[in-house]
Amino acid sequence: MSSPRSSLYRGPAEQPSASPPISASPALSIVRRGSTAAARKVAEVFSLAGIEIGGRQPWDLQVHDERFYARLLAGGDLAAGESYMDGWWDAEALDELCTRVHRANLPALVGGWEVLWLALKGRIFNRQRRSRAAEVAHVHYDLGNDVYQAMLDLRMQYTCAYWKDASSLDQAQENKLRLICRKIQLQPGMTVLELGGGFGGLAQFMAAEYGCRVAMYNISASQVAYARQWCQGLPVRIEQKDYREAAREPGTFDRVVSVGLCEHIGEKNYRGFLELAHRLLSPGGLFLLHTIGGNESYTCTDAWIDKYIFPNGMTPSVSQLGKAMEGRWVAEDWHNFGPDYDKTLMAWWGNFERAWPTLQAKYGERFYRMWKYYLLGCAGGFRARKLQLWQLVLSKGDIPAYTPVR
Repeated sequence: MSSPRSSLYRGPAEQPSASPPISASPALSIVRRGSTAAARKVAEVFSLAGIEIGGRQPWDLQVHDERFYARLLAGGDLAAGESYMDGWWDAEALDELCTRVHRANLPALVGGWEVLWLALKGRIFNRQRRSRAAEVAHVHYDLGNDVYQAMLDLRMQYTCAYWKDASSLDQAQENKLRLICRKIQLQPGMTVLELGGGFGGLAQFMAAEYGCRVAMYNISASQVAYARQWCQGLPVRIEQKDYREAAREPGTFDRVVSVGLCEHIGEKNYRGFLELAHRLLSPGGLFLLHTIGGNESYTCTDAWIDKYIFPNGMTPSVSQLGKAMEGRWVAEDWHNFGPDYDKTLMAWWGNFERAWPTLQAKYGERFYRMWKYYLLGCAGGFRARKLQLWQLVLSKGDIPAYTPVR
């Protein structure tokens, strides 16, 4: 069955440059390097990453408003993103600027109370509790399928592609789907529980290509509507519910998969999530967990991402997942292909930029700058190796052996 996305596809993504907006807008003037104490401090900090204020390299920072300096020192991550959205600064190669910022760990040198408060809330409160689970859907996943149809591949995969032997985003995303199915040793007629599910691409693939029966849980109304249309006529049951509602399933499943959900679960809920998957997996089964990962343990994401992109999100660390898995799971495989997310994000950016003329009237210039900062900033995080992409294959320890596949 073809994807509802097919008629809107604009061709395979090329590796783009982080060029200025293609929309018509007045040229912004470049202010000279400031002489205030705040300007000198900001210049000093950025110099640690090889970034010059007003320099000639594509990753150098061009300031359009002198107020940027004090705002950045007071507000850190949040101020950096918001001032970019406001047009106070630019960089020709925003992704390269962000890569250098992450490699030099500059966010640790500036920051405001918002960062501290966000981290404290993450320690004290369960920000990913069920009553708040829908917030990220309202803010991000339900913002408009037209954005995602313009940006993603034919199979509407909004998670990292697998670029081994692939020359286009379409190929790389299909590689990812096939890799998942090979890793869990999927066979015709198996039952699969998918926690998360996105636009339904993996569920559709497993049902159409392997003849599996799939139950999918997703809280996003827009994604669920799209997935139900796409999976019509296939043995796929789609529930618009929080993943925790799967506890009411009457039986177990041969396989359990979760792709791109763990980033929304939160440290306080990792154990419960993994126990749920354990309880719903049949004896001898396999569970695949696909998630962004971090090199250190935190209780929140950065303040700008939390406010504008993924409310209540956080990336797990090895130790956080390991602690939650302890006594329940055997880690049969832990595969990291984080550099592939850099390439995926740049492909998404190329598609989005090319489609922007058809989206501009609806979303406006501030959204364009927000989306650019999101995609290229994240690409920089993966390029700097501060972020990883993990696929874990877990068992209950009741299989004789497991051979990893790539």
